[in-house]
Order: sequence, then structure tokens, then C-alpha cells
Amino acid sequence: MEKLLSRREAIKLVGAGAAVIAAQNFACSAADEPAGRAGAIRGGRYELPPLPYAYDALEPLYQQEALKIHHTKHHAGYVAGLNATLDKLAEARKAGSYAAIKGLSRDLAFHGSGHVLHTLLWHSMTPKGSRMPEALAAAVAENFGSTEAMLEQFAAASKSVEGSGWAVLAYEPLAGKLLILQAEKHQNLAIWGAAPLLVCDVWEHAYYLQYANNRGAWVEAFMKLANWAFAARKYEQARGRGR
Repeated sequence: MEKLLSRREAIKLVGAGAAVIAAQNFACSAADEPAGRAGAIRGGRYELPPLPYAYDALEPLYQQEALKIHHTKHHAGYVAGLNATLDKLAEARKAGSYAAIKGLSRDLAFHGSGHVLHTLLWHSMTPKGSRMPEALAAAVAENFGSTEAMLEQFAAASKSVEGSGWAVLAYEPLAGKLLILQAEKHQNLAIWGAAPLLVCDVWEHAYYLQYANNRGAWVEAFMKLANWAFAARKYEQARGRGR
């Protein structure tokens, strides 16, 4: 007979799983493209979603080789890590042994958040960038004072993330506000319930092949590729869920 989880073990497992599930809900609605539920589970396994454009579509700002390695090696690695962690958690439940629960909970949050954020990243960029739709621009002006102020803060947040991480434009539903967050690693410094609208990856693997150690140059390139039409769709989705 399997041992019952202690209350503390159950809380740890549910908490880590909830972080991935909540974030996965955002990734599953990442795009309106026919590809559908980007990054969703099929047959109980997470899958690497296809890019919404060709590997050379973002050149010269993001070179084909750099993008392909980022997608097929790094993002794929998080998908593999997420599935492997879920397998280990299933084995732990079957054995009734939770000695490794702390590390597995950490891996679940790390790989799961890495998968979700990368799924959002591909849609956060588009060839030649896109103009910000009026509804999002109005919300940005209300929350940041002006579009220019928000763009400056987003770029500054991207450039100054400590270590490896992300800058995230997010909608926080309790106050109905837009916020710019810095995420260290993939999962740290988030606000629970906040819906990511647009994300910039500043892990070195995102840009080192093309921009070496010049994170600032990568961020400036990303800002020219930013898909504000996608961010506007995510904003409307997030507001709809909050009503």
C-alpha cells in the first residue's frame, strides 16, 4: 500500500504544480494561429511548439542560426526537463517515497516556467515588429504615463536583470494594472496571478552567439522586433478572465 503524503509534502507538490499549471494556461492561449494550443500537452506529455515564423524571418536582428539553436536546443531542453520531472514525480508517488520532493518541486517550477516563457517569447517577436494597438497604448499611458516611458522602463528592466532571467510586461488582475517585472532564472520574482503579455529573454543563450556579451545590443534588437499586437491580444484575454 502506498504511503499517504504528509500535509507538508502535499502542499509542496501542489504548490509547484499550481505554478506550472497557472503559467501553462497563459502559454496555451499564446496565439490565435491555426497551430492552436502552443506548448500544450499531448498524450500526457509536453511538446515543443513550432515557431510562428521561419527561422530566418527575424534576420538581421536575430540570425537564423541563433534562433534555431535557441528553439531546438534550449527550449527543447526545458520541455524534456519538464517531462522528465513529471516522470520522477509519478515514480515518487508510486513508491510512496518523497525524499527528493524539494528538488523535484524546484525542477518542476524551473523547467515548467522555462517552457512557458519560451512559448510566449516566440510570439513576443515578429518580423519588423508591430505597432501598439490603441487599446493597449491607452492602458500603457494610464499605467506608465506614456508609451515612451513604458518602453524605456521595459528596456531598462531587460538590461538590468541580475544574472539570467527575463523582463515581463504583465497584467495584474487584483488592481487591474500593467506592471513590468524582472524574473530571475525563469520562476523567481513573479507575482502570482499576473498574466504575462510580452517577454524578453536575457539569458546569455538567447543572444550570445550573435551579440556576444553585449546584452544591451540584444535588448535594442528585441525592442525593434516586439510584437505589440500579440501583447494587446493577451491583454484583452487577461482582462476578460478578470471580469
